[in-house]
Amino acid sequence: MQPLSNDLIKAALDKRGFAYFVDADGDIAGNFQGNLIYFFRLGQRQEILQVRAMMQHVFSVEAVPKLYEFCNTWNRDQLWPKAYVQVTDDGQAIVVGEVTTDWEHGATLEQIDQVILCGVATGCRLGEALGELKSGPSRTA
Repeated sequence: MQPLSNDLIKAALDKRGFAYFVDADGDIAGNFQGNLIYFFRLGQRQEILQVRAMMQHVFSVEAVPKLYEFCNTWNRDQLWPKAYVQVTDDGQAIVVGEVTTDWEHGATLEQIDQVILCGVATGCRLGEALGELKSGPSRTA
């Protein structure tokens, strides 16, 4: 077991052969199937790993009620990622997916690998479902 660190996150990404970058703030991110996925360390001691997937599909603000319905259905039917709607500063609506795990007592590389794989795979599935929502006919409840 070791404390959560950027080096541990990078080692897990390297183990999978995932391409990633470190932004100017020191945050680790990568592009997965067109979705920008961040690997944030949060919490007082940065012991919480949050895999946050910013979906590539952008909607008008008028689509927010439809996106709320989509996210509610997703969150009811899927364990991961937790999905929510975010309105950007320029008035567009996006959906974000999150997988969050607390590693207060440390973690192994294998544990971090599993959380990252879960966040990336389910985040990409969320992106695919949003693509179907955007291109397909209106879904009714």
